[in-house]
Amino acid sequence: MSDLLTTAPTAGRPGPLAGRVALVTGSESGIGRETARVLGELGAAVVLNGRCPERLARTQALLRGEGLRVTGCVADVTDYAACERLVAATLATFGRLDILITNASISQRAYFADMQPEVFRRVLDSNVYGSVFPLKAALPHLVASRGSVTFISSISALNGMPSGSAYCAGKAALANLAHTLRLELAETGVHVGVVHIGFTQNDPDKRVLDAQGQPVPIAHRPPRWQKTQAEVARIIVRHVQQRRQRTVISALGRLIVLVHTLLPGLGDWVVRRSLRRLRNLYE
Repeated sequence: MSDLLTTAPTAGRPGPLAGRVALVTGSESGIGRETARVLGELGAAVVLNGRCPERLARTQALLRGEGLRVTGCVADVTDYAACERLVAATLATFGRLDILITNASISQRAYFADMQPEVFRRVLDSNVYGSVFPLKAALPHLVASRGSVTFISSISALNGMPSGSAYCAGKAALANLAHTLRLELAETGVHVGVVHIGFTQNDPDKRVLDAQGQPVPIAHRPPRWQKTQAEVARIIVRHVQQRRQRTVISALGRLIVLVHTLLPGLGDWVVRRSLRRLRNLYE
């Protein structure tokens, strides 16, 4: 289903992105909401997206109350027909599309041997098709505007994490998809990028599934390991503005890239040791 909540306000803020139109999937909450806020503060008109009409309406009202030019559209981005309607609603409201940020995803906390196959598929679909389908629907319009698509991946894509098999696989797929599309679309002028986010403060109701597909509590980590959602959002938008190919957020993420490339065995040992310490700390 796709449903435009209301028409958008006619005026937005001046700024470096004035005149640009951005679509951010999974922006009814969390990092997506904060990314939409930063885009709006820089002058872009923003289409918010999510699956919960009530939550999406609250976020739309919040950002409009801050003077931002936003509207919301309910759509399940793992459904291609819904993505076509989402893009059509964007064009009907704002007349163009310049920036697509595919942020919607479901996470997990379950070991592969315990996971029900349909749960694995649900997590993988949200992270892969939840990016593929919006881009497929939006691509002709991004070509027309010589615009930008950014996939939100994770440092988990750089080095596998126990209890995150489907999530890691999906996020790694996005990194390779971005590389492939960058080659295929090189002559079109479309920017294709990927951002690997690290540990970030999450909303309490972030969707994390157990092996049976039931929601599980968010793991709390020491503050020094985390960035705020606003910090991550600013990095994502700067990545888009600079049309970067890849951004790895946090020193930890960059260290993972280095160790995984040069000393993969050491990287696996560090991950296993860190997870044991976290389990001891929180259990």
